[in-house]
Amino acid sequence: MQGSVSQWTVLLLTITVFLLLRSRAKWHNRSRGRPLPPGPDSLPYVGNVSHMRRDEIWKAHRELCEKYGEIVNVPVLGQRIMILGSPRVISELLDKQSSVTSDRMQSALVSLSGQDANFSSQAYGPKWRRHRRMFWQHFFPAASAKYLDVQRDTTRMFLRKLLASPSRLSEHIRYNFRAAIVKVVYGVEEQEDSDQYVAIMEKALSAAEAFTPGRYLVEFLPFLRHVPAWVPGAGFQNDFKGWRDATNWVRNKMVEKTKTGMVSGETSRSVVAQLVERIDGGDAAAAADELEVIKNVALMEYSGGAETTYSTLQSFFMAIALNPDVQRKAQAELDAVVGPNRLPEHSDKPNLPYVEAIHKEVLRWAPVLPFSIPHMTSGDTEYGGYFIPAGTILLPNSWACLHDPETYPDPERFMPERFLRDGKLNPDVCDPAQFAFGYGRRTCPGRYFADASLFINIAMVLHVYDITPPLDEDGKPIKIEMRMENRLISHPMDCRCTITPRSEKARELIMA
Repeated sequence: MQGSVSQWTVLLLTITVFLLLRSRAKWHNRSRGRPLPPGPDSLPYVGNVSHMRRDEIWKAHRELCEKYGEIVNVPVLGQRIMILGSPRVISELLDKQSSVTSDRMQSALVSLSGQDANFSSQAYGPKWRRHRRMFWQHFFPAASAKYLDVQRDTTRMFLRKLLASPSRLSEHIRYNFRAAIVKVVYGVEEQEDSDQYVAIMEKALSAAEAFTPGRYLVEFLPFLRHVPAWVPGAGFQNDFKGWRDATNWVRNKMVEKTKTGMVSGETSRSVVAQLVERIDGGDAAAAADELEVIKNVALMEYSGGAETTYSTLQSFFMAIALNPDVQRKAQAELDAVVGPNRLPEHSDKPNLPYVEAIHKEVLRWAPVLPFSIPHMTSGDTEYGGYFIPAGTILLPNSWACLHDPETYPDPERFMPERFLRDGKLNPDVCDPAQFAFGYGRRTCPGRYFADASLFINIAMVLHVYDITPPLDEDGKPIKIEMRMENRLISHPMDCRCTITPRSEKARELIMA
């Protein structure tokens, strides 16, 4: 009996050693002997979970890159994650090797939050290309120019709302961009903040909170998605249900509103209306499929455009409140170019280099997407002698690139002058848009619409308003500090400020 047990033990050990050697041989053949990038020590399976939960994670990632190099391996709960910490490695992997680095991880968070319809989360392939092509048809540079009037009109409404209730700044910023994108995409007018669908649309936008790194363990332990909400510790299910229901409402009901408005012609100029009119009704199945794609693309246009520009304009108000000298220089330029009798227009942009420099500096100083949206490799690749396996999550540290002291001296300082030379924009300074709008084949297709919207808002606000720090009950300035939330789409934690018309003439312009 004892001999039999010994034989089984030897057999099991032999099989174990064989499988181990076979696995190592397969890995060696696959990697061709190249090592993985270096990184911090990690616990078995758990990996670097504690690191991913640190505050201001973009700074923590930069520290790792300073210690280990421009690409760092930080596995988390069985998922291989690599931080890309320099413009060079980002360009080499996400731009030059985009054929194998443009995928997205199909995380449980995507379907739980209702974002599986959002093509920015879709896997790289024919379905994604179909969605992006439809989006691009309406938002390439020449097409985006069609929407300048809508952006101008909603910005004017934004100025009036600030005059009526400046303390509700964040609400007004949200309304401003939501109204513009809803008008362009769906053709629907938002007359008042109390419109019945506003709360649901706001809830849909907040779904980005689900992707805060390390916030929900279901991101790393997908089986938790099946745990009912009533189980202790599973309250996250209620969060996701709220986001999922709101997103599905926007996706379906807003397109229905557009189709209803097309009968009277009210919404016929919208993006959705133009797409719906092209549907070939001869094939019912194909028509239904095309309508689903239209709903998905419209959702992306709404959620992507409204949320990111909202955060950037909040950062603009903070920057101006903290830097009165920047405000004075911008207003002097606006007074000289635009004058006191009208508001700025998009056509003034070439003659307002300092205002445009402020726009660039806001993108650099407080990036909305500190890591862009993570990429995933769809095949094995390599960089700098390191092996990068298929299925690896690539986190480009955009924040670190935009705060690199070699590229942008004194990076924590808000300094538009860094983009100017001899009173004109300096083409030799790296444009923050290179990092702010994504990389490779995943570059944001709505960037030209966003750029135009941000410019006209910044120019109009500076032309008619003075922005200063908030005041306490005694009328004394409150000391404020610029800090960003630890989220996928990051917002300033505090954007309070005092907003007053520059003059009586400015007030007349606001109300005109």
